[in-house]
Amino acid sequence: MMILDESYWSDRYKTGRTGWNIGFASQTILQYLDQIENKGLEMLFPGAGNAYEVESAIKLGFSSAHLLDYVEEPIRDFSLRNPDFPKSFIHLENFFEHEGKYDLIIEQTFFCALDPKMRSDYMLKMKLLLRPGAKLVGVLFNRKFDFPGPPFGGSKQEYQELFEQHFEIEILAPCYNSIPERLGSELFFILKNSKI
Repeated sequence: MMILDESYWSDRYKTGRTGWNIGFASQTILQYLDQIENKGLEMLFPGAGNAYEVESAIKLGFSSAHLLDYVEEPIRDFSLRNPDFPKSFIHLENFFEHEGKYDLIIEQTFFCALDPKMRSDYMLKMKLLLRPGAKLVGVLFNRKFDFPGPPFGGSKQEYQELFEQHFEIEILAPCYNSIPERLGSELFFILKNSKI
């Protein structure tokens, strides 16, 4: 059994096996951020990796964008690229141990990097981190993979069955602006923390 711990992901970064890294912010996430008027939202980007989406949020004027990852390499690279970014907004820790309250959580296939056995725990943790009425927004793989993973894929139907147990689903739809290599294999979702 593969153990997807910090050392596993650190080794992937050190050896350059980062196929998830597209080298820039996801256009889907960028367009969503661009529509938000309240730049003071408390935001979290879990499993941020190289955190290009966080950089985009900064450029768009967001003042409270927090990044979280438990691998040192990408966070160090982000800090070198963004030396003025507040150190208190960088969280080098396990997502499931993080504490805080946020108005918006944005993730880019972080859910798909986790062992599927952890998906219910992911949902429960997200509910704890989100304020009432706050939103979880992100991109998922809408396909199965012919290797053990990560990433771990799935289908719209199975995601919907899981999500609706914990959140109000506002959007769960195919991405129309994926990068060419992923076109037709990604879903965009917006979940509202309105369920008790």
